[in-house]
Amino acid sequence: MLPPDLVEVIEQDHRALDAIVRGDQGPKKAVFSHRDDVTLANPLGPPARGWDQVEKTLDRSVPQMRDGEPIRFERIVEYADGDLAYILEFERWRGKAGSSDEIVPMALRVTTIFRREDGVWKIALRQADPITTPRAPESIRDEEA
Repeated sequence: MLPPDLVEVIEQDHRALDAIVRGDQGPKKAVFSHRDDVTLANPLGPPARGWDQVEKTLDRSVPQMRDGEPIRFERIVEYADGDLAYILEFERWRGKAGSSDEIVPMALRVTTIFRREDGVWKIALRQADPITTPRAPESIRDEEA
């Protein structure tokens, strides 16, 4: 069972997705840690480490999503102990991506690690990818190797 203050931060993070798919990264920035070891690995680029890089990644990525709305969050697992916690979810929403003017359904598999900083839960790591269904082993082939 998650502590109530963490549940509220997770709900705040979910509301931040609503803002993101409308082009506003401000609410998402508020739930992230601003420390040097904060990490964001989103599906649009390599991992960013440190608040300066995470903020730049959000500033670059978020405007690529627009005119959207969240559909649902599917919690796979949750765990909290002391000042660390994590959740694994599928985030499902619809909206426009990139240069497309078509509203399409989208989904991400998201692992989020939270830590308590000065008594407040913050995102220390967020990793998201589009893998929400089984894939063939060949799909993990490294084209750069």
